[in-house]
Amino acid sequence: MPSCSPDCCLLQAVEIVKVWSEDGAGKVVEIPADMTARDVCQLLVYKSHCLDDNAWTLVEHHPILGLERCLEDHELVVQVQASMSSDSKFLFRKNYAKYEFFRNPLNFFPEQMVAWCQESDGSIPQSQLLQNFLNSSSCPEIQGYVHVKEPGRKSWKKLYMFLRRSGLYYSTKGTSKEPRHLQLLSDLEDSNIFTVITGKKLHNAPTDYQFCIKPSKARSDCKEVKMLCAEDEQSRTCWMTAFRLLKYGIVLYQSYNGPHQRKSNLSPFSAPVRSVSENSLVAMDFSGRTGRVIDNPVEAQSAALEEGQTWRKRGQRMNVLGSPSPLHPSSLNTVIHRTQVWFHGRIMREEAHKMIMQQGQVDGLFLLRDSQSNPKAFVLTLCHHQKIKHFQILPCEEDGQVFFSLDDGATKFTDLIHLVEFYQLNRGVLPCKLKHPCTAVAL
Repeated sequence: MPSCSPDCCLLQAVEIVKVWSEDGAGKVVEIPADMTARDVCQLLVYKSHCLDDNAWTLVEHHPILGLERCLEDHELVVQVQASMSSDSKFLFRKNYAKYEFFRNPLNFFPEQMVAWCQESDGSIPQSQLLQNFLNSSSCPEIQGYVHVKEPGRKSWKKLYMFLRRSGLYYSTKGTSKEPRHLQLLSDLEDSNIFTVITGKKLHNAPTDYQFCIKPSKARSDCKEVKMLCAEDEQSRTCWMTAFRLLKYGIVLYQSYNGPHQRKSNLSPFSAPVRSVSENSLVAMDFSGRTGRVIDNPVEAQSAALEEGQTWRKRGQRMNVLGSPSPLHPSSLNTVIHRTQVWFHGRIMREEAHKMIMQQGQVDGLFLLRDSQSNPKAFVLTLCHHQKIKHFQILPCEEDGQVFFSLDDGATKFTDLIHLVEFYQLNRGVLPCKLKHPCTAVAL
């Protein structure tokens, strides 16, 4: 029997994977069988000229079941694809909350849901909380009431649950955790936890905070999916985060630290790339007879600031001359924001809410959009303490020039880019600074 050449073996190891962006476009990529979700994200970042900030994720999306989850960075994409049904697909999306629990664990684990904290009647030491999850010899436990959908019925039952490394249990007698009263609902080893995105009406759920546990090998069998419902967003986040930590432990921490450690040893797919807006422009010096690209980043930044001031002075001169008027649509300060990744145009309030939800609900996650009620105004949509708030940005005219303000003219900006840059550095009237732009990339 003829031996297989190295090239032939390499071809046999390559798999075809299709990934979709949020605008509905798809990209086919050929990847080896041992390629992780993190590697695929880096490849897509490289091909799409995005800025790689470790927030990009592959999302396993099941439209018929109405479920989705972010793949862990270490998961093998080909292996996950083999367990997905034909209608399911991968989405390429940002998730700023992917490792946020390592930075702010107390926001994710309220004291009343951590069993050992309740038993010791003390506050949670932040370092000890995470150490208990990451240490395989310890046994942290999450507890609380969860609504469970009864198999084959539309009704839900409220049960007291315990999440341990060995699985998710419910008590058959109130809040008792005696072994004889505990029943195993699902293990962690061969299951994954998903967010339910179809809304509470479809499943007749008691609240909006649905999630579910689905066996890894079950493709589209609803009977094997355990439908659950938390009382509020914080509780749902706690259950889902604890599930991930108890299942993967130290592997998640290694994935979180990995990008920082790889800075000195970049892989082929993590080459430094500019963001979409930066990639469309390079710093140039036209002071000589021919233009030259500015390689020195300090010089480039200085040139960019000088150019920005020149644009604004030019706009002011045009306003003084009366062409065009400050409120005219072609005026630079009313359109320059459309080039920014955080601006999403004429999307509805519900769509803005959905995008913030999908990208992690971390403090400072934001986007700007056109106002639906006032054609000359804009809206800042911002997440703070897992709540989504909307702030109207109104135009105001002064001495023949238009300005934009969030606080009824107390603080005014010549354009929305200036406004965003200010609130990235200063909280002002907002509940928190603007930290993470809600971004949609076109593959």
